[in-house]
Amino acid sequence: MAEKMMVVDDARVVRVSLGKIMQSLGFEVIACEDGQQAMQAILENPDVRLIMLDWHMPVMNGYDFLVRLREMPEHSSSPLVVMVTTEASMPSMMKALSAGADEYIMKPFDASLIKSKLDLLGVAYKE
Repeated sequence: MAEKMMVVDDARVVRVSLGKIMQSLGFEVIACEDGQQAMQAILENPDVRLIMLDWHMPVMNGYDFLVRLREMPEHSSSPLVVMVTTEASMPSMMKALSAGADEYIMKPFDASLIKSKLDLLGVAYKE
């Protein structure tokens, strides 16, 4: 059975493209448009192994979702969270990592960048 992961981004094109990359790597993908949807999805899918998370979204942004996720005792260190964002400043990167993000990808991305980050995190995927 494929491991579950979430793509959380308000841009449909990003959800689709990142979702296709992750499906090609063998993951079952759950797509969410904002942090509020992602919060509901994580409650319904506690076995999610990885979250690819945008920063800037309506309703609940990625940073606020990350903080709330890490405050939950069962999610204080898992799932792994990779910020995938246009937020490129070093202070923002440090803020996200301090809040519990495990890695950081600046848009635009491609499959090889995604794979290299998964390798850094020790996440297995199919070739």
